[in-house]
Amino acid sequence: MSLTMYQASIPVFIHMLGNLSKILDKAAAHAEAKKIDPAIFINARLAPDM
Repeated sequence: MSLTMYQASIPVFIHMLGNLSKILDKAAAHAEAKKIDPAIFINARLAPDM
């Protein structure tokens, strides 16, 4: 039985997107708790050229 690109990559991507969703939920909860506008997180960056 051969391993397809789909079988090798999609389960990993689904897992990573699930983790990203949880991180974004935590960021939204943090923003709400600290009374920060969530739009600030959208424009945040570590360096000016990001």
